[in-house]
Amino acid sequence: MELRQLRYFIEVAEREHVSEAAESLHVAQSAVSRQIANLEDELGVQLFEREGRNVKLTPIGKLFLDHINIAMKALENAKDQINEYLDPERGSIKIGFPTSLASHMLPTVLSEFKKEYPNISFHLRQGSYKFLIESVKNREIDLAFLGPVPMTDSDIMGKILFTERISALLPISHPLAKKRKILLNDLRNDEFVLFPKGYILQKIAVDACKAAGFKPHVSTEGEDLDAIKGLVSAGIGVTLLPDTTFYEAIPRFTVKIPIELPEVKRTVGVIIPKNRELPPSVKVFYDFVSKFFMMLEQYQ
Repeated sequence: MELRQLRYFIEVAEREHVSEAAESLHVAQSAVSRQIANLEDELGVQLFEREGRNVKLTPIGKLFLDHINIAMKALENAKDQINEYLDPERGSIKIGFPTSLASHMLPTVLSEFKKEYPNISFHLRQGSYKFLIESVKNREIDLAFLGPVPMTDSDIMGKILFTERISALLPISHPLAKKRKILLNDLRNDEFVLFPKGYILQKIAVDACKAAGFKPHVSTEGEDLDAIKGLVSAGIGVTLLPDTTFYEAIPRFTVKIPIELPEVKRTVGVIIPKNRELPPSVKVFYDFVSKFFMMLEQYQ
């Protein structure tokens, strides 16, 4: 089994057309057909079946494709790691992050890192809490910033970088808008604007309200921070959000008020795989992030 055969196989499987695959590979159609036939002979199975001028994977062909994609990804990772060991300051890092850390925290870290390591590049992927955890486990990304930091997952190692407060965001017309602090229970009769169920910030808000002795009445849901802030600005309801989401500005026609009781906080940090060594460039970045926030905490 040759690497060339596997590349030809993947190309045909993705395009479901031998001549189109050959054109993409810049080789003759006969060469692709021959290599696929040799691969099928070696495996002793039929990987494709013809449908007119197209081809389609057989059930065993689909199974083989799944395994080959994993194998090819592993080979690419191995090649990247070898290149990084030769020059760890010229590697590439795949970083995941949630919406709530996108506006200030992540840009600050990346810009400071690039000052010291200008030749290391980034591939950034935004995603939900569960998606980022699974992506780190599946090697789709190298590490991810998260809040709160999962500390009990057997496949993930979490490092807490800082802890931040969760505050209430109220319309400026709200009866409590002029308060310096509020009790969360003061909002028990309000309409809430929250993320949909399944989002981690929705769970944090609901759990906080339950700790205060009530279940929030969620009248409206929004799938991003700007939508939720906009709905509060419009007087649709109140919400609970991390303080880092207000770094640039508090939305017009709203007020941000600290919650005195219960104290609502979340940890923010970075997660990496627990049972495999980090590539050199990723380790450089991970160590930089750890030191950066340690120094920031001492300064504060």
